[in-house]
Amino acid sequence: MIVIVFGLPGSGKSYFASRLAEMINADYINSDRLRMEMHAIRTYSEEEKLSVYEKMLEKVTLSKNDKGIVVLDGTFYKKKIRKIFIDGLRTLDAVFFIEVKAEESVIRERLKNRRPYSEADFDIYQKIKTLWEPMVNDHLVLESTNDNIEDMLLMAVNHLNKYGETRNK
Repeated sequence: MIVIVFGLPGSGKSYFASRLAEMINADYINSDRLRMEMHAIRTYSEEEKLSVYEKMLEKVTLSKNDKGIVVLDGTFYKKKIRKIFIDGLRTLDAVFFIEVKAEESVIRERLKNRRPYSEADFDIYQKIKTLWEPMVNDHLVLESTNDNIEDMLLMAVNHLNKYGETRNK
């Protein structure tokens, strides 16, 4: 099972995705961390972004998780990036997309604080927001606030379990 958590910078996707991975005993792959490992000087060019997503896909295929569960965490803000994963993971029948959203006022406050791997600030958020290509395929959408992480995790796990039960019938 592959769970792709995506959303704009500051939406709370990494906070959520890392906790979800821990909760479901999954490998966790974060695009910001991977970018820092791959590029000492980051330009955030289209080529660099694509190289990070391609490396994420490679890491998924090399995952050593006993359960075969991986949580991916990135903006996945363009259709072509999501398509790379949809096509690359076509042989799996359990690929989930979970979009994390938040009110812009919450995002503005969050992006004032430094985060371990993300270099995004409010200007980057606004830039990516203008380039955002909404996902039209069915997917779970979660609204992040500053105090609802437990509810978000419960909704996500219920969503994943519901799919698993349907598949096993």
